[in-house]
Amino acid sequence: MKAYRITEDYSIASLTLVEKDYPKLLPREVLVKIKAVSLNFRDLLVVKGFGNWKPPIGRIPLSDGVGTVVETGTEVTAFQTNDRVAGLFLPGWIEGKITPEKLLNSLGGKLRDGLLQEYAVFNENELISVPAFLSNEEAATLPCAALTAWHGLIEAGQIKPGNTVLIQGTGGVSLFSAQFALMAGAEVILLSGSEEKLEHTKQLGVKHLINYKKVPDWEKEVLEMTSGIGVNHVVEVVGSSHINKSIDVVAVDGTIAVIGLIDGLSGEINTAKIMSKQIRLQGIEVGSKSMFTRMNKAIAVNKMHPVIDQVYSFEQAREALTSLEQASHFGKVCLSF
Repeated sequence: MKAYRITEDYSIASLTLVEKDYPKLLPREVLVKIKAVSLNFRDLLVVKGFGNWKPPIGRIPLSDGVGTVVETGTEVTAFQTNDRVAGLFLPGWIEGKITPEKLLNSLGGKLRDGLLQEYAVFNENELISVPAFLSNEEAATLPCAALTAWHGLIEAGQIKPGNTVLIQGTGGVSLFSAQFALMAGAEVILLSGSEEKLEHTKQLGVKHLINYKKVPDWEKEVLEMTSGIGVNHVVEVVGSSHINKSIDVVAVDGTIAVIGLIDGLSGEINTAKIMSKQIRLQGIEVGSKSMFTRMNKAIAVNKMHPVIDQVYSFEQAREALTSLEQASHFGKVCLSF
């Protein structure tokens, strides 16, 4: 059983491929043969040992994957051999509101090994079935990026037909947000610094596109598009002081869902406008298993396919992470085992 482990160098290049022993299952545990995984920005932070994401040496990284059940413990009732399942990013968050305890034990993080391995062990409660019509690679994109977007827009954001949503970028969370917003009947405005990516986004049905490199003051154009009112909801993936631009374009009583930290972990924010416009600044942390279940139903009913940029092999794990680091992808970067 092969797996990649993080070394004391904390770098992509130093990820080491090792052999693991075949596990002995506890009564309620399930052994899953991993078929595909997808990469997230958070995985780079873990592999590089950045800040609070720094794991112990030897950690197996990556949070998102899908596979088939190959063995079950003696008391398992939820799954059987050959079922196709995904692991929960936050295994302890089954339902209800988030608590400190439910945030613990995330896959491929400080406390628990992830899915950059051929086989993984889960408690049966930590798994969920995935829509049958999706490929393994498509299904592997659901646990973090898709669920985060669903949580931000549908569960917390309560997007309605006719609402206007501003989405930043064309990474996994951003494109899932665009797809879910369109599914909900909202108008979508999307920002990207690439004309090629903006052209690709048209194929998803997004009509309002802005190249932020050509239009640095894009917030003025967003306000023009919305007759000066602003957007009902912003999917904020940049973070830091960039949030001020989102504050400028969100409508009175609107919501900014803070989902990404690409530009840094802190920054100066115009708190006066947050008050005067009655803005909801909503942090979003992936989602629960019950949210995942509702999302799966919506994906299946609408036959929605995740957007995948490139698929690498298990042996190309380092190349895939390097590709993600370069941020040239449109949609998700995956590994197929």
